[in-house]
Amino acid sequence: MQLRNLMKKEILVNTTKYETRVAILEDDRLVEFQAEKIGSQRMVGDIFKGVVKSVLPGMQSAFVEIGFTKAGYLHASDVGKDFSRGYDSNNDEEESPVEIIRKRRREAIEKVLKPNQEILVQVIKEPISTKGPRIATEISIPGRYLVLVPDDDHIRISKRIPNWQERKRLKKAIEPYRPEGFGLIARTEAEGKSEAEFKQDIKRLLKLWSKLKKKADSLEAPALIHKESEMIVSMIRDVFTDDIERVLVDNKDDYKKIVRYARQVVPALKNRVELYKGDDPIFDMYNLEIEIEKILDRKVWIKKGAYLIIDQTEAMVTIDVNSGRFVGGKDQESTIFRVNIEAAREIARQVRLRDIGGLLIFDFIDMYSRDNRRKLYEEFNKCFVNDRAKRAINPVTDFGLIEMTRERIRPSHMHTLSEPCPHCFGRGRVPSKDNMATKIERWFNRAKVDKKYQDYHLVVNPYLAEVMSDNGAGRIDRMMKEYKFSINLVRDTTIPVQEYKVYDALTHNEITEKYMAQKQ
Repeated sequence: MQLRNLMKKEILVNTTKYETRVAILEDDRLVEFQAEKIGSQRMVGDIFKGVVKSVLPGMQSAFVEIGFTKAGYLHASDVGKDFSRGYDSNNDEEESPVEIIRKRRREAIEKVLKPNQEILVQVIKEPISTKGPRIATEISIPGRYLVLVPDDDHIRISKRIPNWQERKRLKKAIEPYRPEGFGLIARTEAEGKSEAEFKQDIKRLLKLWSKLKKKADSLEAPALIHKESEMIVSMIRDVFTDDIERVLVDNKDDYKKIVRYARQVVPALKNRVELYKGDDPIFDMYNLEIEIEKILDRKVWIKKGAYLIIDQTEAMVTIDVNSGRFVGGKDQESTIFRVNIEAAREIARQVRLRDIGGLLIFDFIDMYSRDNRRKLYEEFNKCFVNDRAKRAINPVTDFGLIEMTRERIRPSHMHTLSEPCPHCFGRGRVPSKDNMATKIERWFNRAKVDKKYQDYHLVVNPYLAEVMSDNGAGRIDRMMKEYKFSINLVRDTTIPVQEYKVYDALTHNEITEKYMAQKQ
C-alpha cells in the first residue's frame, strides 16, 4: 500500500470528435491506456433481458439472444445460485415476471435453463475475435465503494484489502445496512471509509436497481435493460482515488461531467479535476502519442540494449526476454539477473498498457541460482501491485518461464487498434520471393502440358520481378527457351508480393486461375 501512496499518479482525458481516450500515468510514465470510439461503446457491465436460444449439456453452456449481432455465451460456472427465471413464455399473465428460482450453483445447466426461457444476464467479457460476449446470470451493480448483488445474502470483501482487522471492520460496518435479499461486496476503495459513506452508496445502488426492475418488467426480450457508465465515468469511478494527484481533461463537457460525478461521490477530490487550457494537444504535452504508437510494436527495447519480443495469439501471449547488446560485468549470472529484473518491470508495464489478458508465458533468460529465481518472482509480483485486473502468477520454473493468468474482459489493444494485414492475413509473414518464383515456374509448367497458350503477360510486384528477370539471365529467359513461350514481364507496384497474374497476350483475358495448383 505504501508503494501506491508514494507514487505520483495522474489521469489524462482526451476527447475528439471520433473517440475518447484515457491515460493513467505513474511517475510520469504511461501505464494504462483506454480508448473508446464514438458509437462503439464497451459492453462489460451491461444488463440484458435475454432469450435462451440453445442449451448444450455436453459443454455445460448455453447461448442467449440479447439483441447483439452474436449470441451471448453462458457457461454453467456463470449461472448464479440464485437467478431470475421469470419472463418464461409459459408463465401465467398474473405470475410475477421476476419470480426467483433457487438452484444449486453446480446443478447441471440443462436442469436450470430451457430453450425460449427469458432471463436477466450481465456481460462480463467483451466479444473477442469470432466469439460473442460472455454473460452471467448473477447481476452485480458497482458503486463507488460497494457492489450490490441482487438475490444474494452475503457480504464479501475485496481480496486486495489484505489487513485482517480492516476486513473485520468493513464487514461489521456494512452488515447493518445490507438490504434484505441483497448481497454486498466491499471494493478496494472501501478501505478506511465510514458507515455514512456506505449507507449513501447503498441508497444510490438500490434506487438504480429499482429502476432496472421496472424497465425489465416492461420490455420484451431481447432488450437492453441497463447500460454501464461510459468509459470516462467508469474509469473515474474505479481509478479516481486519494492517491491520484490530478485529473486533467481537455473537453469542457467531459470536465463538467467528471466534476459533477466527483461532487456527488467523492466531494473531497473534486478540486483535483482540472480543465486543460493549453494550446498543444494534451497528449503531446506529455509525449504520450509516441508511447501509444509503440503499443503495437512487437519489439520493445528496455535498458542497456536488452529487449522484449511480444507475440499475441487468440489463446495466449508469449513474451521473450533477450539480452541483446547488454554485456554487463564479468559475472554472467549477475548480468542475466539484472537483465531479467529490468525485463520484469517492463513486462508488467506492457501487460497493463496493452491490456493483455488470458494465459501469458514469459520466457526469461535462464538463471542457475534458485535465490535469483525467487527474487525475480518477488519483483515480478511487486510490479503488478497497481494492476486492477485479477491475476495469478506462478513461480519461475527451472527453464526460466513464468506463467500468468490475467483477467480478460475486453480485447487487447492489438485487436482494437489494429486489424489483420490484407496481404499476410494476420500471419505476419509472406512467402519468400524465391518461393513465389518457384510457384510461378510450376504454373508455366502446367500451362506447357496443356499447350493451349503460347504468348503471356506475367504481372508481378517489382520486388518479385528482380528474381524472375535477373538482368536477362533469370527464370523468365530460361522458361521461354525451355517451353518455347513468349513471356512479357510486367512490373506492378499495386500487386502484393505473394500474388501474381497471368494474361493471354492475344486476347488479354486473365488466365491465372486456370493453371494454379488445385485446392482439395
